[in-house]
Order: sequence, then structure tokens, then C-alpha cells
Amino acid sequence: MYVCMCHAVTEDQVKKAIDGGANTPRQIAKGCKAGTDCGSCVRRIQALLGEHGARPCPTARLAAKLGLADPEPQPAPAAPAPAAPAPASGPIAAVLPLRVA
Repeated sequence: MYVCMCHAVTEDQVKKAIDGGANTPRQIAKGCKAGTDCGSCVRRIQALLGEHGARPCPTARLAAKLGLADPEPQPAPAAPAPAAPAPASGPIAAVLPLRVA
């Protein structure tokens, strides 16, 4: 499976880099350039590093300490019942968009 689409880097290539001693996303990037273009693969690279016993990056540790690590998806709250409309006492004016010069 591809980890980095920008540089066509596979999961196996990242695992080989980890087995070769890389223990940060930056060290992975030095070898195969994964994570150096759009950056969307960095989280997967961090996950692979964690799965192979490497220390997570400081940002991930700090986020976990602050309780900001990826939360489990929560079900959407039920929408409240719509309130009854207020009786109209006169004509309703149309709302016009605000123009900014």
C-alpha cells in the first residue's frame, strides 16, 4: 500500500527505513522523500514509527498530554425540535446580502 502518493513511497519502503534505524518522520524523508511534499502522509508515517517502537514526535506527545489526540468519532447529537414560528404582525422584509466595497 502507498503511504506517500507524491513520491510513490510504499509502506514496505517506510518499514525498511525504520528497520534501518530511522526513528522520526524527518529521517524517513531523508531516505525516500515521503512527507516532504503535501504532508498528508506524515501521520501515517508517525503511526508506522509508533507501531515499530519508535518514539512518537513531540507534537503527538504534547497533543496526547493535553487531551487533543485524535478523539474517537462521536455520534452527531440529535437536532432539537424546531420552535413554533412567531405570529407575523406585519410584512416581512427580505434579507439582502451585505456588500463590501
